[in-house]
Amino acid sequence: MTGRALIVVDVQRDFCEGGKVPVKGGAEQARAIAEFVKDRAGESYVRVVATRDHHIDPGDHFSDEPDFENSFPEHAVAGTEGCEFHPDFEPVVTSGAVHEVFFKGAHSASKSGFEGATADGAPLADWLREHGVDAVDVVGIATDHCVKATALGGVRAGFDVRVLLDYTSGVAHDTTARALGEMREAGVELTGEPVVLG
Repeated sequence: MTGRALIVVDVQRDFCEGGKVPVKGGAEQARAIAEFVKDRAGESYVRVVATRDHHIDPGDHFSDEPDFENSFPEHAVAGTEGCEFHPDFEPVVTSGAVHEVFFKGAHSASKSGFEGATADGAPLADWLREHGVDAVDVVGIATDHCVKATALGGVRAGFDVRVLLDYTSGVAHDTTARALGEMREAGVELTGEPVVLG
């Protein structure tokens, strides 16, 4: 029997309205994802995990002249409020409904959650396998960046990957459309419709 996990990607203050690199609709998705986890996680998933951008010195990922593809304004800096989970999602994490948090991007861009690790250094793929997981659903922010990278990272790591687009937010229409094509081509199953308000 397949053990399926939910990966919640980067539902952090800096990626929601009022943050350093806000995605329109991010706060609404934070609330929706929190409700989804509270209502369905126990019956649908053997594990629920969350990823966090946690930048210390990520090199040229931070730029004063960002291209918003590979470089961005400074964001999600370790120890800042912007690095924290959105206040509507944080209670789900602290309640124990989220089983583990994976930090990524300390010294690089590290968009994929599969480049992240626990505070103790356990990589996401290894941790999931240790908990009987061979399939994952991915939700979060942003569809065209870290959600896409996490989904593709999951495929490369050998997991069956599905993205629940109703629980993602994209930055822009063109980059989101391109991301959906890349994910489909890689074998990612897509359900629902992405929220793109940019």
